[in-house]
Amino acid sequence: MYRILLEELKKWKDKKNRFPLILQGARQTGKTWLLNEFGKTCFEDVLYINFEGERNINEIFEKVSDTEKIVEYLGAMRGKKIIPGKTLIIFDEIQEVPKALTSLKYFSENAPDYHICCAGSLIGIGLHQGTSFPVGKVEFLHLGPMSFEEFLLANNESLLVDFVKKSGIDENLTFDEKLIDYLKKYIIIGGMPGIVNAWLKENDYNLVEKMQKEILDSYLLDFSKHALHNIVPRIRYLWESIPSQLAKENKKFIYGLIRKGARAREYEEALLWLSDAGLIRKINCIKKAVIPLSSYMDIRAFKLYHLDIGLLKAMAGISPSIIIKNDNIFEEFKGSLAEQFVLQELSCKQFVSGIYYWKSRAEAEVDFVITDGECVIPIEVKSGKSIQAKSLKVFMNEEKINKAIRFSLKGLKLNDNIINIPLYLIFNLENYIKEIKK
Repeated sequence: MYRILLEELKKWKDKKNRFPLILQGARQTGKTWLLNEFGKTCFEDVLYINFEGERNINEIFEKVSDTEKIVEYLGAMRGKKIIPGKTLIIFDEIQEVPKALTSLKYFSENAPDYHICCAGSLIGIGLHQGTSFPVGKVEFLHLGPMSFEEFLLANNESLLVDFVKKSGIDENLTFDEKLIDYLKKYIIIGGMPGIVNAWLKENDYNLVEKMQKEILDSYLLDFSKHALHNIVPRIRYLWESIPSQLAKENKKFIYGLIRKGARAREYEEALLWLSDAGLIRKINCIKKAVIPLSSYMDIRAFKLYHLDIGLLKAMAGISPSIIIKNDNIFEEFKGSLAEQFVLQELSCKQFVSGIYYWKSRAEAEVDFVITDGECVIPIEVKSGKSIQAKSLKVFMNEEKINKAIRFSLKGLKLNDNIINIPLYLIFNLENYIKEIKK
């Protein structure tokens, strides 16, 4: 199995002014596997510490602050000589030991030659609960579910991926049926690596659904284990409302859908907890498409998307057979699966620096607005047969933007400064953007 983020880890390894790295992401997205794979691929040896289950090692950080002493202790306990540049040190679930987090500052200042990678699912939550953090002394990467490209690569379709990436907008591709079939599978399975791996071995949708339920159940247990007791019910109510929020025609988040009479101030902490845990993605509305987009953000208007399309499908109770048999796969669930899919793909693109949506005073709405350098790019997602781009044209006229993107199941085509990209070719988005910017 291959994760594209491995290339970013390799860049980090070779940097001269390198800080310890923290790999963030929700549980079950493959952080531990990726760091160990990175160690096997790029280092002579790996020293792995899991703070969740090794209390005797935790005590080292409670009692010792000298970095060389810490390294000596860890090496002695594992029977390994830790050599700078040759040994990758992995601290897993580092949020469990606040002193270990603090030690990263001292490693950065006093022992920068060591390569230290940390993984943590709930680091953001720990910070909001008062954990000391080495601000400015660490680097971050984020790992989400497997992307559609990674899913294709896991299915041994590297030649297909490479061919698409070498093809331009004007070239007619004849892989539609094959890619649509893979897209249907991806919607059902999602991008959680353990589930993808099980599917590749067993080819069993019943097993996929069972594993999705187990992951969702484990998230519910996390609410009780890691959240403050008084907000656990609100976290759960908000979490369980996500499918119904996305099933609306207008997907702007409405607190009243959580429970009758629910108000923003009652659920702000719950929303922040889910966001910090990586289980939801909050996309704010912008009033004006001028860089930096964050300056024109409406903090009161936003949409909430799920971590993973497969888990969203499971929470919504959509049967795999509905997706397999339906030619218009994205029309189910008010087009929410199409938007969820696009949001996930945009989120894992390194060139995308921010994701928002736009709404005019006259009710025109553009699903996503991103930036690529100094370029603002509006994106519309069409889930049905009609691909009229009325809102895109309103946006382009009002904001004086001359290029736009529409995702649908129609063919690849550039028309009236709007490029239509089939949803199953979204993994080649960066190359298409480069082409239309020429």
